[in-house]
Amino acid sequence: MKVDYNISSVAPYINWAYFYHAWQLKQTDEQLRIRQEAEAFMASIEATYRTHAIFKIVDAHSDGDDIVVELDGKATRLPMLRQQKGDPCLSLSDFIHPRHDRIGLFATSVDSGMESDFNADPYTKMMAQLVADRLAEATAECMHEAVRKSYWGYAPDEHLTIDQLHQEQFVGIRPAIGYPSLPDASLNFLLNDVLDMKQIGIRLTDSGAMRPHASVSGLMIAHPQARYFNVGVIGNDQLNDYAKRRNIPLALAKKFLAANLT
Repeated sequence: MKVDYNISSVAPYINWAYFYHAWQLKQTDEQLRIRQEAEAFMASIEATYRTHAIFKIVDAHSDGDDIVVELDGKATRLPMLRQQKGDPCLSLSDFIHPRHDRIGLFATSVDSGMESDFNADPYTKMMAQLVADRLAEATAECMHEAVRKSYWGYAPDEHLTIDQLHQEQFVGIRPAIGYPSLPDASLNFLLNDVLDMKQIGIRLTDSGAMRPHASVSGLMIAHPQARYFNVGVIGNDQLNDYAKRRNIPLALAKKFLAANLT
């Protein structure tokens, strides 16, 4: 499913706390001023730019630390990493049933011009980039709400405020690739095989990073006990196992997981 959004449709879902943090603003009056500027900027570009989402809800099952996605008779393995410290030591595959389940895969982004059309003025360029980042995240929030209530429909009676959404009080989780539960950005290559992200203008670098930079990708898991966690540091045993499950050379796995190695 591909969905295009007007900026004004997703702007209410923006988590402004991250926007203020990016500007390094702690005073309320400064935060109010920059938010007003951001809202004026979004109003000025409303007719020119849009945000985009693509997602699929597919059959899946877990196989050890892998999540196996099944679509059109093809199985795609998404290797997960497991915490080596914790009680219990979690993997996202723990929240997918080993025989039959469902999972959502998604990506969101903005029109690429938001990152390239404002280079003439450094301040406007920074404003455009930070607004774009927030809009990509807000699009994911908006899309995920619609998935839970309608497209997947496992929480049809959900009624949450924007603050409650930001506090993740909904059922299930939306772990993003490149974040602590899914630290390997190169998983985007596997996600792209299923989603075909170019439909919403996303291209991948050699490391799996997305362009436009203001893009988000990840999984949607419905298990009511699912929660976020930090994989943290992994040992050589898990590194070797992960490389085998990803079917990539060990040296490449080390490159992709450098931040998680001792």
